[in-house]
Amino acid sequence: MQEGRWAVAEYDIRAELRYSREDEWVRAEGDRVTVGVSDYAQQQLGDVVFVELPEVGRTVDAGEPFGVIESVKTVADLYAPVSGEVVEVNDVLAETPEAVNEDCYGDGWMIVIATSDASEVEALLDVEAYKQHIKERADQDH
Repeated sequence: MQEGRWAVAEYDIRAELRYSREDEWVRAEGDRVTVGVSDYAQQQLGDVVFVELPEVGRTVDAGEPFGVIESVKTVADLYAPVSGEVVEVNDVLAETPEAVNEDCYGDGWMIVIATSDASEVEALLDVEAYKQHIKERADQDH
């Protein structure tokens, strides 16, 4: 199948990251995991107007909501892709939530989790599996 035929061709899905089925991305650096929403998610949401993030020190479980993202179109929960303690929060998003749209893999990151189980990162989707996950959902929508 040619890349151009994929519905995912218009999305920036990065090979060095892992992804959750709820469209969060994960960048692991040792036992610290940076989390944000994927390019697919931010495009689906539209213009982000508000992001609610947890307090530093909060413990999260994989699959549990850790915050809320609000756009002009909808409000959605943000889900922890891994379990652990929130050790850093991107406070910039309180003032400039549009950073999620402008640079979801950079300035638009959301939280850093000190993970309690590195195998949870490995269990997340790699780039090909995530592209397939997006494609399957796009196929269901048509």
